[in-house]
Amino acid sequence: MSSLANKVVIITGAAMGLGLAAAQELASQGASLMLVDYNEKSLEEAKNEIAKKFPSVKTVTVVADVSNEDAVKNYVNETVKAFGRIDGLYNNAGIEGKQAGMTEYDVNIFKKVIDINLMGVYYGMRYVIPVMQKQKYGRIVNVASVGGIRGVLNQVPYVASKHAVSGMTKNAALEYGRDGINTNAIAPGAILTPMVAEAFKEVNPHDPKAAETEYAQRNPTKRLGLPNEVAKVVAFLLSEDASYVNGQTIAIDGGESNIYGNV
Repeated sequence: MSSLANKVVIITGAAMGLGLAAAQELASQGASLMLVDYNEKSLEEAKNEIAKKFPSVKTVTVVADVSNEDAVKNYVNETVKAFGRIDGLYNNAGIEGKQAGMTEYDVNIFKKVIDINLMGVYYGMRYVIPVMQKQKYGRIVNVASVGGIRGVLNQVPYVASKHAVSGMTKNAALEYGRDGINTNAIAPGAILTPMVAEAFKEVNPHDPKAAETEYAQRNPTKRLGLPNEVAKVVAFLLSEDASYVNGQTIAIDGGESNIYGNV
């Protein structure tokens, strides 16, 4: 039996990309799911897709903007109401923002990136952790990014927010490890998701595929990652197999964050 069988996991940003890939992987391992996203139509499509592939898995959805504290409180309450407990939180919802130099960056977009990427993750932990404390058990996986372990040109609020996520992860691990709650973060590199595809469109509006190919050549593996490759790491961190992994930010980037110079 999978170590995720009968576990209840919340996934934010669940309608597409890394969130949807994780939902499918966790469903394949028998987890019950609370899917959270701000896009109601895409969220319903994701739920139907999972129901078709994994009809025995219980899946509930809540439409929420993770930057809204009351909306986060609500999805946590709805999860407890539906399942009676919360075993895992995959704090995945996030946005890239726009690409611009630090001194030219639109301040309103900067604040929006911080509200979603940083405050959304914080609110999730703030309201899930008390539930996990009562259970004396919990697993939290926050999404940082390679932008949370190094700089990325023209993406200052994204980098700032993701470094902060990595830092909050360490603090949560220190503060709540004694309660049976393990908190870790992942740092995906360029994974072929809709958000990354949009970034390549910004880099080269006329030929985004060429931008993707050029970027992949910098990676030691000479390719971009796939969402299901990230999902398998997330499933591991949410499982009992990772029972002594706590406070880590794990790069999933083909080794690119180790590069100094050209490969």
